[in-house]
Amino acid sequence: APPVYTYNAEETDFSVATIRRGFVRKVYLTLMVQLLFTVGIICAFLYWNTLKTWVRENYWFSYSMMSVVVVLIVVLSCCDNIRRQVPLNFMALGFICLIFPLCRYFNAEAVLWAVGATALVSFGMSLFAMQSKWDFTAGAGCMWALAWSLFTFLLMCAIIRSQYLYIFYAYLGTVLFSLYLVLDTQLILGGKHRKYEISPEEYVFAALNLYLDIVTLFLLLLQIINFCR
Repeated sequence: APPVYTYNAEETDFSVATIRRGFVRKVYLTLMVQLLFTVGIICAFLYWNTLKTWVRENYWFSYSMMSVVVVLIVVLSCCDNIRRQVPLNFMALGFICLIFPLCRYFNAEAVLWAVGATALVSFGMSLFAMQSKWDFTAGAGCMWALAWSLFTFLLMCAIIRSQYLYIFYAYLGTVLFSLYLVLDTQLILGGKHRKYEISPEEYVFAALNLYLDIVTLFLLLLQIINFCR
């Protein structure tokens, strides 16, 4: 079943400060390990010539990895018995990082610029989510509608095939997933100014949400930098 989202009431698990702090530490520690592993994979595919050549000659590898990653994301999102089972859940999270053979299609300098921009945007949005009194968790439905509108715009870009439309699409996607990063951060932090919270048992799902937001931001910023170059 999908993870439980609870109303912010006085008797929830998050009313205990120690439980909330432990949950947040666990989520961000898992996220940090994922991001470090991801940076290592990116560097390997950019600067290890033997690996880069092998992946280019065996293009099926990238498509296979992408298919497996999509399946794992769906499984972790929908199957609570799997995402709560250690160490199977952490193995699945680690395997999701293997989507980054895609970086071989881009210039190394553009990838590094995108990594820096993603780190800056993610840090800024996380600080905003922690300090802001605005409750983004109440607007999850509007965010979902905006995401489907962006998907429709992507279909139009695929038909028209204009570089300027691609840049505009990537820009809109960057704004949208920056807001999603704020939303998911507030779902994790909870507090009296948040309408919904993620259950403390769902730290793997919470880390997966943040990781996918950051990865999508990275890919969109990489598209912007690559097209502008």
